[in-house]
Amino acid sequence: MEGSSAGKKRVLVVEDEQVISDVCSRVLVGEGLEVDIAVNGMEAEDKLQERNDYDLILIDIRTPVMNGKQLYQWLEEKHPELLGGVIFTTGDVMGGDTLSFLERVARPFLAKPFTPGQLRDIVRKNIGTDKE
Repeated sequence: MEGSSAGKKRVLVVEDEQVISDVCSRVLVGEGLEVDIAVNGMEAEDKLQERNDYDLILIDIRTPVMNGKQLYQWLEEKHPELLGGVIFTTGDVMGGDTLSFLERVARPFLAKPFTPGQLRDIVRKNIGTDKE
């Protein structure tokens, strides 16, 4: 799926921690991607209703108002075509609930804290950017 202006691919980052969303934005823009930020699943849902041409959706599992699991369930119902572009982030990989969710959905994830290099690697692997 090609994104918007000038053929750039688009990423939606769903993250409530400003420092992490800033790092994600800086790294992803550096990869030549267009980036939108949502602070929780509800805001992400609104953005996805406005436009659903995101090539990748980076979702923090624990966000306020509507968490990443709830957003994923909404995507399953409303935009199943976007599920292949979902990558989760979480600081709670060891929690049984989170682990069983990640096993069920079988999507890639980054454990927090992650480095800019780890973010770049997983994005390149899942979106196919031109940079090596």
